[in-house]
Amino acid sequence: MRDAVMKPFKIYIYTKCQTCQKALKFLTSRKIIFFPLPIRETPPSLQDLRRMSGYLKGDIRALFNTAGQDYRVMNLKEQLKVMSELEKLTLLSKYGNLIKRPFVIGEDFGLIGFEETTWRKVFN
Repeated sequence: MRDAVMKPFKIYIYTKCQTCQKALKFLTSRKIIFFPLPIRETPPSLQDLRRMSGYLKGDIRALFNTAGQDYRVMNLKEQLKVMSELEKLTLLSKYGNLIKRPFVIGEDFGLIGFEETTWRKVFN
């Protein structure tokens, strides 16, 4: 994994998100090069979402920000039960605010959310 972090990677963030701010501080303090992208305005591509799903062993539900207001308003808890994989990924690719953040995708790794212990292992 160390080679993966040597190459710049994309991190999708929402600037008002405290978890994203902690993740950026973590990366900056270690002088790690990354490309920040606003997740609401520039959601991850279908290709990046598929790759992330692979890193999560196909658990697409883990990509959703289940604590978000839009998730609740759209009643996604129920809708996801009947949606296809492609429908779920397409929805996420159009509405970045539905994605758990930060969303980090590198050449051969991916992370969602910020758990410092996990991040320390990846970015040692």
